[in-house]
Amino acid sequence: MENGNHTVVKEFIIQGLPQLWEMQLFLCVLLLLFYLIILPANFVIIVTICKDPHLGSPMFFFLANLAFLDICYSCVTPPKLMANIFSGCRTISYLGCITQIFFIHFLGAAEMFLLIAMAIDRYVAICQPLHYATMVTPVVCWGMLVCSWVGGFLHSIIQVILIIPLPFCGPNELDNFFCDVTQIIKLACTSTYMLEFFMFVSSGLVSAACFILLIISYGALLIKVRTSSSHEKNKASSTCITHIIIACIMFGPAIYINCHPFQDYPFDKVVAFFHTMVFPMMNPMIYTLRNKEIKFAMWRLMKKYKK
Repeated sequence: MENGNHTVVKEFIIQGLPQLWEMQLFLCVLLLLFYLIILPANFVIIVTICKDPHLGSPMFFFLANLAFLDICYSCVTPPKLMANIFSGCRTISYLGCITQIFFIHFLGAAEMFLLIAMAIDRYVAICQPLHYATMVTPVVCWGMLVCSWVGGFLHSIIQVILIIPLPFCGPNELDNFFCDVTQIIKLACTSTYMLEFFMFVSSGLVSAACFILLIISYGALLIKVRTSSSHEKNKASSTCITHIIIACIMFGPAIYINCHPFQDYPFDKVVAFFHTMVFPMMNPMIYTLRNKEIKFAMWRLMKKYKK
């Protein structure tokens, strides 16, 4: 399709795939293993929390929603990547590219806001234990969950609205495994300096600020629990440490990618691959492995269905 002297881009070429077929096959096998093992495990976590009455606290409510978000997030880019490898086609349509960008930022931002909600829940549970049941009610939990989804949607839709008007007249090669803002903006046939700066602030600096606040809050909570009884101290410390691990896994790569958004480094594609395709499926698993209540609930559920 011609527009003046330029050809309007209707599809993009994904150039981040390895040239060697063996490496491409390795990526497919790795993703399939995660899909076959960890993805069903996340569904089991959700079913366990929903079925077991002992897991009715807000912490497990948020954990089930985190598992659901991670399942959705891990389904945004891997299917297209595996389809491209098996078919030998390295292209993605303009609409498909915009769709990937929308869901990556929508689900990623929603998960970040959900982690903040989980931090608020832990703060009230540790610092205001006598008022916890009256402060963190089911209505409050649903309110924080809805705010997480709405916040993610608003963040994402702003990114998309700013990208759609950009003219793309060539080239159309993306040096990554998938479409993202940092890649597609470079291909626009116009000056994008102000847009790049806005994306840097809205994605990079905001992610860094949220991460710093989370680490400070959990650090303060770890200091607080030292004055608690032995049993409560161990349980609260384990929960806080787990949350810190998840925050590092979620925010670390996002900060790395978005805080130098328009400069390329050799390690970028590796970080992007694990950030969008591997780490999301692992988050609920880390919670489960470090939480005895969920493990016991899983055993109870398995025994129930074996009878």
